[in-house]
Amino acid sequence: MADTVREIERKYEANGAGLPPDALPDLTGVDRVASVTDRGTATLDATYYDTADRRLARDGITLRRRTGGDDAGWHLKLPVAAHVRDEIRAPLSDTVPRALRGLLRSRVRDAELLPLVRIETRRETRQLLAADGTALAEIAADRVHATRPAGPGRTAEWAEIEVELTAGGDMTLLDAVEDRLLRAGLRPATTASKAARALRDTAPKAERKAATRTTEGDRRSEPPTAEEIILRYLTRQVRAITELDPAVRRDLPDSVHQMRVATRRLRSALRSYATVLDRTATDPLSAELKWLAAELGIGRDSEVLTARIQEALAALPKELRPGPVRTRLRTWTQAHRKGSRKHLIAVLDGDRYLTLLNSLDALVTDPPRARAATRPAAQVLPKAVERDFRRLAGHVATALAAPPGPDRDLALHEARKAAKRTRYAAEAARPELGRPAKELAARMTELQELLGDHQDGVVAREALRELAAQAHAAGENAFAYGVLYAREEARATALEAELPVLWATVAAPDLHVTTPAGGR
Repeated sequence: MADTVREIERKYEANGAGLPPDALPDLTGVDRVASVTDRGTATLDATYYDTADRRLARDGITLRRRTGGDDAGWHLKLPVAAHVRDEIRAPLSDTVPRALRGLLRSRVRDAELLPLVRIETRRETRQLLAADGTALAEIAADRVHATRPAGPGRTAEWAEIEVELTAGGDMTLLDAVEDRLLRAGLRPATTASKAARALRDTAPKAERKAATRTTEGDRRSEPPTAEEIILRYLTRQVRAITELDPAVRRDLPDSVHQMRVATRRLRSALRSYATVLDRTATDPLSAELKWLAAELGIGRDSEVLTARIQEALAALPKELRPGPVRTRLRTWTQAHRKGSRKHLIAVLDGDRYLTLLNSLDALVTDPPRARAATRPAAQVLPKAVERDFRRLAGHVATALAAPPGPDRDLALHEARKAAKRTRYAAEAARPELGRPAKELAARMTELQELLGDHQDGVVAREALRELAAQAHAAGENAFAYGVLYAREEARATALEAELPVLWATVAAPDLHVTTPAGGR
């Protein structure tokens, strides 16, 4: 079983002949620190693992097996923000625990995790306490010895200071402690982790030369091509899927939704920019992205629907919801719950998903170019966005012309999808088209939200009819479902009345005006 600890810390090292780690300045009186207590000395022995091409290090991730101290075991550290990481711990074992392997799968794929560096640390720990004895932070003074467990390499030794917040501390304390340490002769560490420094300092000569070698790239004066702009956008979405994978596995808030959005953006861009990337090659990939989005949506869509109905029920006066309506809704929700955490993890652990990740990498590294790929972006991208906008306009016209009812509902749903596609196309083009693309994306978001609210109401009305029928069959009072249905109908009518007004503000985009470089 893996446990997670949020780690907020900063690292420091001696500045030239500056302060040695065993001569820390007195921190009593810094911020809320009333006293400093000695927590003793420990010897830590850690082996850090990565792929041969260091995929984890490239993403600021560390995986280690450590003995010694009070937290011996396997530790996986995932970056959250500057100086903030989530440390996921698992018990000691001879091999990398399965729970941690899963969290690394989107990065590691089929590559082997190898022991790359061994770090032995002699750690002296002090605790900073508030006046009431609350622990605010811990300071570790480390003397480090690093070696490569296999192959050529050097040994390295250094000293560093770690300041880590405990539950009672906050960022103002870190700032105050940092100020005192810097004035005492320390400086911020030049690497984010011990593993990064160890790999750098123990590297054999050939590896060090390769790492420090710089080549002057050609400074292009010509404008970017359509392919360059679109590939940057696609690369960001591929990156988002890879980075969100561990968060989805950990069931972090909004992670499933954000990963689903990234798959939709990818699929939409592949369709919008078919003149840039050959659809005969990308259509199979689009189909797989549609599959992944559907898998991510299982469960979430029913949760959103249930939340909408629950919110509407809560707004009803008690006298308008007779009978066991909340119990009926819970029963209905359980019967309609199609997804499960177990199923989603199985999808992410499956070969089909791994193949998709590898295919996405291949897409951005060796793209299937279409006829407009090498043309200037300013010539190609506006046409693609305008084409999507014209498609949207057709759907909106069809919806506005349709009589109220199922046909209009369907046309509005198609318009919603077209608005989303136009928005994503504009987002992709923004680096080249500047403010016009940004403004169009914002208008499409507003339109998408209105149409999305309408579609959610359509689905809610279907659910309310089903709930009312079940309640009636069980001999329960179904009055509340009828009230909610009527309110959803009124809401839909109001949204349909808003649409022509909103659509009138969404003028045909003028995307041929670009903002000068640096001003976008």
